[in-house]
Amino acid sequence: MIDILRTADEVRARVRAIHRKGQRLALVPTMGALHEGHLSLVREGRRLAEVCAASIFVNPAQFGPREDLSRYPRDEAGDVAKCASAGAAFVWAPDTREVYPEGYQTYVEVSELSRRWCGEKRPGHFRGVATVVAKLFCAFEPDVALFGEKDFQQLAVIRRMVRDLGMAVEVVGMPIVREADGLALSSRNIYLSATERRSALGLSRALQAAAHLKANGETSASRLVEAASAELRAADARVDYVAVVDPTTLEPMDLVDRPARMLIAAHVGKTRLIDNAAL
Repeated sequence: MIDILRTADEVRARVRAIHRKGQRLALVPTMGALHEGHLSLVREGRRLAEVCAASIFVNPAQFGPREDLSRYPRDEAGDVAKCASAGAAFVWAPDTREVYPEGYQTYVEVSELSRRWCGEKRPGHFRGVATVVAKLFCAFEPDVALFGEKDFQQLAVIRRMVRDLGMAVEVVGMPIVREADGLALSSRNIYLSATERRSALGLSRALQAAAHLKANGETSASRLVEAASAELRAADARVDYVAVVDPTTLEPMDLVDRPARMLIAAHVGKTRLIDNAAL
């Protein structure tokens, strides 16, 4: 039977017991609405450490005033059962007041990596992400923390925060898990109608189009961006941004003559989706 902890003090007591045994601890931070992508992180956490824990917390600090906090999918019982099936030892599922008590005023901001792309489109989003992950790391003191590469900018921001603040945790990025037809798994896919679900395939097709051009010798980032954008338009997806960036700095590239990453954000109906791939 998996334990559900509600307070940071309960987490710290459990972590002390794990450390006394000389065991390593892996952490998988989530906002719930778990899918196979999340569970792949838990299974890898079990491979990397004797104990793997997960957190389930819909973090209000990373949602803007017109975003989907109130309707974000929640299924704590189902999520806990999935964590247990994947091998998690316990789950922290706090309420908002436990994470942000009355009068809360301390935030973590990774300035440059948060400036572009989703940071520009969703002001304050990465400040909320960095803050809640820093609080999780303080409570759990994990040896390793696992995040999916689908949120590639988020992963870069967390890695930079850990490096800059000297946090003693190894950050592991895990590959994107996709449906058989290429759609990246996302908790927000539940919002898509059948028609929108077909349109959402435009994101993975856009990445494939750019990768095909690159494999055939195209090195102009602008041409790769246009090829991807054309696929999105053909799928009736409303482009938020398409960018070719340096995988570490996330700065835009003009010439793809070294490792690069294509980042995509687009709206399908009312749902904002993101995807990315190495070039």
